[in-house]
Amino acid sequence: MLRYLLISTIIVLAVAVAVAGWINRDLIRIKIASVYAPVSPKPVQPNPTARGSPVPLRGDAPWALSALPECLVQTSESTGPPGYTLAHLPPGSERLEPPATLRYGDCTISVAGDEAFVSRGADRFRIPPKIRFYRTSATLSLLRVEGRGTELRVYEPARP
Repeated sequence: MLRYLLISTIIVLAVAVAVAGWINRDLIRIKIASVYAPVSPKPVQPNPTARGSPVPLRGDAPWALSALPECLVQTSESTGPPGYTLAHLPPGSERLEPPATLRYGDCTISVAGDEAFVSRGADRFRIPPKIRFYRTSATLSLLRVEGRGTELRVYEPARP
């Protein structure tokens, strides 16, 4: 008798789980249909709980120029094969040959070989290789080669 009671309990639980899954199918479909939307990095704020002056930030940051809106404002981003991204360079762009030093607001960009160093106050970032800069009178473009793909970010100087 106990055996039949156990089998009937298992059948009832299986049916309950199946019905619950059928009822929640719309919720599951919503989770599958959701999409990740990338957001540009925000400027780093000093830690208000730190004693004394904020700790300077340092490190490799391929996105460093996008995180400094007081200096440069990112206007577009293209990723894909080199031919595709190069087609998105602003008209009249000329390659900036290293070594070079650029100043935008209180940011200094030192281009050395196929990498760059960005400094702002006590903060120091390195944009790792392989990068190339292109300029027009109104824009600065950063082309980053990564594996077989490339990423192109176009910036305009921040307005004071």
